Amino acid sequence: MRALTRTRSAVVAAAALAAACAACSSPPASQDGSNGSATGYPITVTTVAGKVHLDSRPDAIVSLAPTATEMLYAIGAGKQVKAVDDDSDYPPGAPMTKLSGFEPNAEAIAAYKPDLVIISNNLDGITAKLAALSIPVLDLPAAVNMSGVYAEINELGAATGHAAQAQAEDQKIQSDLGQIVASAPKRKAPVTYYYELGANPYYSVTSSTFIGSLLSMLGMKSIADAATGAAASGGYPELSPEFILKANPDYILLSDTGSNGGQDAATVAARPGWSALTAVKDNHVIALNADVASRWGPRVVELLRTVEAAVKSHST
Repeated sequence: MRALTRTRSAVVAAAALAAACAACSSPPASQDGSNGSATGYPITVTTVAGKVHLDSRPDAIVSLAPTATEMLYAIGAGKQVKAVDDDSDYPPGAPMTKLSGFEPNAEAIAAYKPDLVIISNNLDGITAKLAALSIPVLDLPAAVNMSGVYAEINELGAATGHAAQAQAEDQKIQSDLGQIVASAPKRKAPVTYYYELGANPYYSVTSSTFIGSLLSMLGMKSIADAATGAAASGGYPELSPEFILKANPDYILLSDTGSNGGQDAATVAARPGWSALTAVKDNHVIALNADVASRWGPRVVELLRTVEAAVKSHST
């Protein structure tokens, strides 16, 4: 729950994810400087946030981003991971520490003697601080669409010496998503949904966001698209209870679940006036895994499969 809360706050505040489409292509990682050696190093890997130069394969990686941690293990680079931040709770075997990706401490990170640090936010100027200690940093910001996900997996593959495994992982994700979409109910018109990032205030997502682009693959459309200021918020508007009640969505998707005040169908139904919503009356309230819903790595397949299975069961 802590990871979701921090991620949601950062994403909503930045309002940076406003691209739609779940492209099914795997652009290769941008890399220069290979000298033709057997290992492919030295190498320079370029991401949307910048470049990192590596003289040799990193074997003491510190990941300060839960999504990057999941990607690393998915491509077979888990044995090279020496430490992960306090929000990287998946896979279970990842070496979780007290390091923070939201309040990064250069000295604490350096104590693990990493030969590569991976981040998703350059908070507190951590990249420059680590560079001053001669520690390379690979910055992988939140992807805006599936094309960005595939690119980041390839970039990690290039950086860690697992290019082939990264491409295979991309293909697996594409195939899995394709199968989910193919099995989804076909409709003449999109079904509407309210996706809840947080309650009181009620933050949501539009169809132009990363999660919105995924759900559009299932023929779903966000009620937040029509909200005043939706575009200005970067696709993450604050909705009033009156707006949600008037929109009367077919489905309600909750990402603010879990312990410590997490939401569920019962808490939604107990809100003033919400018991009259079509989604509530038809039991169309879908509780998502908070961590899965906040990350853009390989488990987007799990997220989409959860929604598709719930929608399909409600359609029969």
